[in-house]
Amino acid sequence: MIAAVDEFILYDDMQFTRRDWRNRNQIKTPNSVKWLTVPVQVKGKYYQKIRETEIDGSDWATMHWNALTHNYRKAPFFEEVAVWLKPLYLDTAYTHLSPLNRTFIEAVSNYLGIATIISNSWDYPLVDGKTERLADLCVQAGGTEYISGPAAKDYIEWDVFRERGITLTWFEYSGYSEYPQLWGEFTHGVTILDLLFNCGKDSRRFMKHIK
Repeated sequence: MIAAVDEFILYDDMQFTRRDWRNRNQIKTPNSVKWLTVPVQVKGKYYQKIRETEIDGSDWATMHWNALTHNYRKAPFFEEVAVWLKPLYLDTAYTHLSPLNRTFIEAVSNYLGIATIISNSWDYPLVDGKTERLADLCVQAGGTEYISGPAAKDYIEWDVFRERGITLTWFEYSGYSEYPQLWGEFTHGVTILDLLFNCGKDSRRFMKHIK
């Protein structure tokens, strides 16, 4: 999706939700997929924004890197990717989830040659209203099309975008080509690191919308 747009706005002024993809992802192992989770501090039922969410400790970084090394060290491009990825885990300190996610997103984009502008929602004044806020961000960014994940169909109001002359497009996650993977039968839905370790910069051939 990042490669499909001119500007990718990290919408981290919204509420943090448990058991979501914001602080975890899956890797492939010889036995099955495995979750790698960044532990965070969730303050009860308090309305906690994603950008306010603090990381709980630092042991997770070594554990994640050890898991990646154990399961991917035989991948063709592990060493090439590890040159820039390992320091992000072992040599960088993070206190909050949002900067962590942005750091990794930008590093992966740089490796793949994706030049999309990446910004935060709080770089802009935010108006009230769930859909109104999204549409207004597009207007402020000078956008004419908003690309959204399909899960947002449950709450986005089409008319709000149409009234502002903005095209609403749903991103399609299906139909990706299979690529060479370790550990048997191909598995969709794992971290992009799986693709990078196995295909290096040739990963672009297996992605949609690379410009």
